[in-house]
This record gives sequence, structure tokens and C-alpha cells, in this order.
Amino acid sequence: MATQVIVLNGGSSAGKSTIARHLQAVLPRPWLTFGVDSLIEAMPRSMQASDTGLEFAADGGVSVGADFMALQSAWMEGIAAMARAGAPVIIDDVFLGGAHSQRRWQRALGGLDVLWVGVRCDSTTAAEREKARGDRITGMAATQATVVHEGVRYDLEVDTTRTASLTCAQTIAAHLRSPGEDHLPPEAGK
Repeated sequence: MATQVIVLNGGSSAGKSTIARHLQAVLPRPWLTFGVDSLIEAMPRSMQASDTGLEFAADGGVSVGADFMALQSAWMEGIAAMARAGAPVIIDDVFLGGAHSQRRWQRALGGLDVLWVGVRCDSTTAAEREKARGDRITGMAATQATVVHEGVRYDLEVDTTRTASLTCAQTIAAHLRSPGEDHLPPEAGK
């Protein structure tokens, strides 16, 4: 079975969205990209300042409530359904719950061939990018740089601190399975 889903997990401003765009450009067939930022933008504004929705603290911390989790679960199932219907999907997410967040995706993506990718970036570099972007709460990148990776198991990790996003995308593309390949990690076959 060919890889059907690529999950990119990393903190804010780590470079996941840029890597996803480069993946779409370098992969031989069309892939859809969905990011948690799109989910947040699709939610009613009232959920962005609610203890049942999504709250952003002044220091960059993020809290999620029950209503957010319910909508996120439905979103995850919808993305999984698209992949099951034949649309290859790149997911750009921030695992605020570390391993727990990964388990939620594993349940939704059950039965699909998934490549789990950790996107790392030094917290200082991510904070500089965050400041340059101007669309994030200061402190979010530094707060998330390591916590999103706690307990998460990856097939592959890339680091955008000193490696260009295009190079990271090419590295990821080289790890995708084509139809008929076995499920061994690339290094196991060497």
C-alpha cells in the first residue's frame, strides 16, 4: 500500500506549512493539505476566547476546551475519510497534547498508511520567525518548540533550524512508500 497520509507535527513557526507547500510541488501526484490553522479559522470567532473553545494566553500558551475538541475530532474524521476515498493528504498540526494528540490521529487514521514526521526548529529561531510573521502571539513558538514532540513517535524527523524547507520536503518525499513496497522503514531495507 502506498503512503496515503503525511502528518507533519511541530510547534508554531517551525515551518510545517512551508514544507507542506513544497511537498505538493515535489510529489508526483496531487496531494491535499489541511492545517490546524484552517480548522481554527473555520470555527466561529466566539470560540477563540472561550474556555470551551480555544484560548490564547498572553505568554503564548494555548488551552483547548470541549467544544474545540469535539469539532477537531469531526475534522480529523473528515480528513481520514478523504484519504480513504483516495485523496492523498498532508496534515499540518501542532500536537499540544504530545503523545495524546498523536493517539487521537492514530484512531482517526486507522487502516491508512501514514508517514509520521516531526518538524523541529530551535526555539530561538522559531521565535524569530514568529516575530517576523506578526500573526502569532509572542511566546507561542518558544512554548511549543519541544512540548509538541513529547512522547510522539515518528517515522522521520526534519529540522528547519538550518535546513531549507524545500530540502526537508525532498527528504520526506524520499521516505514515501509507492504501491507494492513493504512497510519496513527505509533504513530497515539497507
